[in-house]
Amino acid sequence: MISEFLSFLGQPTTRRSLRTLADGILLRCRLITGAEAGTIFILRRRGRSRRLQALAVQNDRVGVRRGAFELPLDHASIAGHVATSAAAVLIDDAYAIPPDRPYRFNGEFDRATGYRTRSVLAFPLLNVRGVVIGVVQLVNRRCDGVSGIQPFEPGHEAMITPVNAILSRALEQADAMERIAAANDKLRQRNRELRAERARVVGLQAETEEAYRLSVRLLARAAELHDDDTGQHIQRVGEYAFQLARRAGRSEAFCTEIRHAAQLHDVGKVSIDQAILKKPGQLNTAEFEDLKRHAVFGWEILRASDRLKMAADIALGHHEQWSGGGYPGGLAGEAIPIAARIVALADVYDALRSRRPYKDPFDHGRTVRIMLDGDNRIRPAEHFDPELLRIFRTHHADFADVWDRLGQEAAD
Repeated sequence: MISEFLSFLGQPTTRRSLRTLADGILLRCRLITGAEAGTIFILRRRGRSRRLQALAVQNDRVGVRRGAFELPLDHASIAGHVATSAAAVLIDDAYAIPPDRPYRFNGEFDRATGYRTRSVLAFPLLNVRGVVIGVVQLVNRRCDGVSGIQPFEPGHEAMITPVNAILSRALEQADAMERIAAANDKLRQRNRELRAERARVVGLQAETEEAYRLSVRLLARAAELHDDDTGQHIQRVGEYAFQLARRAGRSEAFCTEIRHAAQLHDVGKVSIDQAILKKPGQLNTAEFEDLKRHAVFGWEILRASDRLKMAADIALGHHEQWSGGGYPGGLAGEAIPIAARIVALADVYDALRSRRPYKDPFDHGRTVRIMLDGDNRIRPAEHFDPELLRIFRTHHADFADVWDRLGQEAAD
């Protein structure tokens, strides 16, 4: 069952809506546990409050409508209690919950349909940071060859625990991609308004630019969901690139553009197997070859938009090396776009400063020495544009300032 679960989750989430993904996850949770019904809730913010929104509802005994409903995030309901406490709940009979429990069963659905809820298993969906993003609630376990409703057992939650973080990541990624699509819809709508209301073109251009930047931030964040930390890596790389471009004498427009475009340098990782991205040890040859494809995947995602041309150049070229020893194209020297050369240096600096599964974070001094003099992995004269490296030698304090503002979380 677990292997089939993982196979389902391994399918590209970009082809599935959030609700379709939730339906598939709920069905497989039910198959593993024998539940005849269930609901998946996801945590949503509504103004200053948070609520649980039902994404998927299934019942083999009575018909259910797909319309969404919500629960307050408190201890009054079973799902609300699980989300608030981040602890699973096992109930043998929903109508006989001990009075010392803070939650109660709402029998409104049973009264409306004639259904009889008895056994319940509800457990939280936790992301890689241990934060609750939703709840799975399963109802009425049935066993082959045994009549009647059976209670769930603690072992049922344990069966799903190994893939809990993967479930949550898949839901988070699908949710992020839908929000990206919504932001892009907003951008297209704004562009239509520009054509229809030319008298307001100046104000609408400002709004369109903000929508573009929102799309960039959401797309960049979707690519970073595989990370175990919540660090501001993508924002830091953008800030380093901005500072280096400014010191290199690039135009104000170029510097502003690279600040945002650099954040999409690893967007192609949304198409890479998350098991490779999260592997704690060294990758084997086949895994590393698969990982290297993220540069091309990123370029394919971004190249269709003229507005994202710089971002596409960066995604494709930020692993190329000045000597020609990089990937994916083995480009050398000035054949590598200048924006990609700038981000290559910025990305390496941030990787050295950050904690990784295979290394502790380095301080600024050690990082600068490696960037300028090299070590067993980095050969500066081969890897970096010599003019950019000369500028970094003189102005590396700019990078330290960015790290001091945005980098502490990655070192914890």
